[in-house]
Amino acid sequence: MSTPPGPAESWQEVDTTPIKAVPVRHYGRWIAGVIILFLAFIVIRSVVTNSALQWPVVGEYLFDNRILNGLRNTLVLTVISMIIGIVGGVLLAVMRLSPNLLMSGAASVYIWLLRGTPLITQLVIWNFLALAYSKIGLGIPFGPTFISWDTNTLINQFVASLLGLGLNEAAYMAEIVRGGIQSVDSGQLEAASALGMSRGKTLRRIILPQAMRVIIPPTGNETISMLKTTSLVVVIGYFELMVSVQTIYSQNYKTVPLLIVAATWYLFMTSVLTVIQFYIERYFARGTSRATAQKNRWGARMLGYRFGRGGSGGAAR
Repeated sequence: MSTPPGPAESWQEVDTTPIKAVPVRHYGRWIAGVIILFLAFIVIRSVVTNSALQWPVVGEYLFDNRILNGLRNTLVLTVISMIIGIVGGVLLAVMRLSPNLLMSGAASVYIWLLRGTPLITQLVIWNFLALAYSKIGLGIPFGPTFISWDTNTLINQFVASLLGLGLNEAAYMAEIVRGGIQSVDSGQLEAASALGMSRGKTLRRIILPQAMRVIIPPTGNETISMLKTTSLVVVIGYFELMVSVQTIYSQNYKTVPLLIVAATWYLFMTSVLTVIQFYIERYFARGTSRATAQKNRWGARMLGYRFGRGGSGGAAR
């Protein structure tokens, strides 16, 4: 009758040959990549060699003074409208979350009204507000007016553009900010209240700094969207990028190349804003797993590639 092997004999029977790791082959990815490269080559070649696009005309007008003036006005509209939208959105979000029913109701009606009507309609209403109110004044309700202004003089095309874009953006930012505030654990609000902190101080020092991680990404998207939405002010004739392009091609009939000029500038500006948004998100997300993942993403890819080429982390065949 045989006896079971001892510990030394069992250890000698174990195969200690190193496992040869090989990378997992993803043939579908290679095929899809080749197809995408082929299609991209066809599209790029068609665009570059198409004489109807008139690339020399694009280069001629890309830095034209009229185009640059329209571009400057577009950037000014974007910046000021977003400032109005962010400030108004924070105020509306705080009002919406207030236990005061009148404040909450007023904010809800404002958001419902401005989100429920098209932006282009709001721009036209602001531009032609003088048809309903010829003068705007300050005074005692149902009493004398101390000072008044002519509506057409007070609300010109630039002011109408800012009011339409900024106040409409405030309605959307209010919901973004409200979602960010509600994402913070309510226990922190209760703890701050137990320590004697006022609601306003708690909001400034505890709630909003943490809510920024949730608020920043959609706010960046709203900024990029606002940059393109400014083109809607063409309906009231304010001179921005699209109006400058339309003015030029209505004179020389070079419609397609000038539209390419506008698209090129929009793509450039949105690309810059995308980079800025990335760094702002990383700043407010520091210390979280998302920030760590963004910071180490490239290193993780390189490690995975190295292990897959023969290290211990690859797949064994």
